[in-house]
Amino acid sequence: SAPPAPPGIFRHPRSQREIRFGEHVVAYELRRARRRSIGFVVGAEGLSVSAPRWVGLADVEAALREKSNWILRKLLEQRERADRLAQSRIEWRDGTSVPFLGRAVTVRLDPQAAGAMLDADAGLLRVGLPPAAEPAQVRDVVQSWLQRQARRVFEERCSVNAERLEVRVTRLTLSSAATRWGSASADGSIRLNWRLVHFAL
Repeated sequence: SAPPAPPGIFRHPRSQREIRFGEHVVAYELRRARRRSIGFVVGAEGLSVSAPRWVGLADVEAALREKSNWILRKLLEQRERADRLAQSRIEWRDGTSVPFLGRAVTVRLDPQAAGAMLDADAGLLRVGLPPAAEPAQVRDVVQSWLQRQARRVFEERCSVNAERLEVRVTRLTLSSAATRWGSASADGSIRLNWRLVHFAL
């Protein structure tokens, strides 16, 4: 499968034009249609724009800039949804690839390893299981390791950001929520979805 597009670049597979919104580049599909106004659709493939034949490109781009915040928000939502689907399709076996802090890490089943150990230079996560281990065993060990890393990384990031924002974190808990990445309460309690550890800092 193709590698994911870098953050900030959103490319429709049938794109003919692109526009820049600050640091973001959006390559979009432009279709001329018998309609009275410019329409936008953000789907799984990206941004598709329909415009009347008599509307010039400058007017199309002006309309896109006016809606840029909405477009970017929807594109990010679609990317997150695609990432979640990709994660749910991981084949839990020797040689599978798992995203960790924005990088692909290859799972290597190694009976000599204790638990799970990351060889960052080689991009390998050595998991102490035999090559014939059941997929559920591999999943449990790898996800347990990911959750430990999530707690370590999130505690560090919360500490750094609390200091910057001059606020206090009283408690950090990990969640597995299906639709929410995180939340914060007025009393300083923070809940973060452990799967955020898949993404770059």
